Amino acid sequence: MLSAHSGTKSILYVRLPCWKIYPGGVIYVADYIHKQRPGIAQHLLDLALVPSAQRKRALREKLDELRPDIVAFSWRNMQSFGPHPEDDALDVVMKFEYSPNLWERLTSAFGALRIIGDYVLTRLRNFGYMKLVRRLLPETRIVVGGTAVSIFGKYVTAKCPTNTVVVVGEGEDAMLSIVDGFDQPKGEHYYKDQAGRVTHRPRNENFDLRTLTAVDFAYIESIFPDFKEYIDTDIGVHTKRGCPFQCHFCLYNKIEGANQRYREPAEIAKEIEVLNKRYGVKRIWFTDAQFCSTRRSMDHVDQVLDEMLARQTQLSWSGYLRLNYLTPEIARKMLATGMCSVDVSFTGSQEVIDQLTLGYSLEQQMEAFRMLKAQGHDKQKVKLYIPFNAPGETLETLRHTVDKVKEIYALFGRDQVLPFIFFIGIQPGTPVEKLLIERGYLPANYNPLTLNPFTIKKLLYNPEPLGKLIGRAYLEAIESLDPDSEYIGRATLDLIERDLPRVMPNLANGAASAA
Repeated sequence: MLSAHSGTKSILYVRLPCWKIYPGGVIYVADYIHKQRPGIAQHLLDLALVPSAQRKRALREKLDELRPDIVAFSWRNMQSFGPHPEDDALDVVMKFEYSPNLWERLTSAFGALRIIGDYVLTRLRNFGYMKLVRRLLPETRIVVGGTAVSIFGKYVTAKCPTNTVVVVGEGEDAMLSIVDGFDQPKGEHYYKDQAGRVTHRPRNENFDLRTLTAVDFAYIESIFPDFKEYIDTDIGVHTKRGCPFQCHFCLYNKIEGANQRYREPAEIAKEIEVLNKRYGVKRIWFTDAQFCSTRRSMDHVDQVLDEMLARQTQLSWSGYLRLNYLTPEIARKMLATGMCSVDVSFTGSQEVIDQLTLGYSLEQQMEAFRMLKAQGHDKQKVKLYIPFNAPGETLETLRHTVDKVKEIYALFGRDQVLPFIFFIGIQPGTPVEKLLIERGYLPANYNPLTLNPFTIKKLLYNPEPLGKLIGRAYLEAIESLDPDSEYIGRATLDLIERDLPRVMPNLANGAASAA
């Protein structure tokens, strides 16, 4: 079914434009391919670092210079209105929906059209880069991977040129099988053959993470001269893959599998040590679904921290955490190795935790906060990613969340706690998508990559009757706070707390009338 393409001599990796963030996924793949097939020449072109007007020319020049056998594109973000550091989509949606000022709502509508326009142009340009490869190098195989296509793989494949492999999830084993001719393909992927037919291969095996040794950064620097552009940013380091939890809004357990697999702790620490001592990196972000989560993963975390302590690395680190199985000893080691913040999913209601199948006990989480404080955590930020107005949210659960956040303020100090305004983004294939289709919130045949602004708005889930309460509190917080002295998440929660006594009787009366 798949034609052979052996004899690979060169690969060009192209990181498609996004905000400036370390291209860790591409670097791990390129490093792995080099170690397995050292005779293959590789180069990484990061279009995020190239001015927009010069990107097409930069790609063309590399294609002419290298004539690669494989061009592998990394596509990070795709879904419209998916909030990120260079996107004001959340503000635009909030103003359009909830601003009492008609002019502000009108201008936000134009802002929404601008964002959608940028989104469409970015998508067209990205497919245009692939078409450029196909036009200049008709026999070159194209590979597309990255976070965006792991979520929207089948939609992307339909728009790709022929002879394109779209990789879903981890790319090392899939890329190696492509390099070796694609006679025995591995990893989950879609393939668009020379005739334009699309086939799908589900993942039938798990990549052995023990083979992912410390990145050879000297080699990476040789194929990616712009590597040092990222030294002053957060550098991503992977310690494990896979997630056994079934959170309703998350795809990690499908993309990486439900079984946790671990890298060797000594290799992880060696990678961090080189970044710190050779390149002067000061900040690490552990890119796992969660750096610590299950009871078994805590043993692995303990070993990683021991290896970091032995190497006396001098840096700060953070990553998403689950605190279910935190122990005082590990809490002390976290602080000793430079943990700079506690980043956790949080809601102050066990009902919402259970509704979203987050898989933890609220009281267990609160006890872990108390443990961290007892072990000396008094200078690091506590970042609470709160899924406001998720399915199952009520006025009561919202009030419980406000109360629990105030307990955390009292524990660590108000200025140290950062509640993030976070709404669930509905992703295809998740339980929450299925639930909302069953409830009629979304049509069964909706397109997750639609350009319809009203559907796009729905994908940032903040429905009534609580939507207006949260949205107007957020807007008032933006307009009234001094950004030098207050944080928008705290200000929004304060305003929600202020408005709850007024809103609760009204909603209760409305519910009684409807009954």
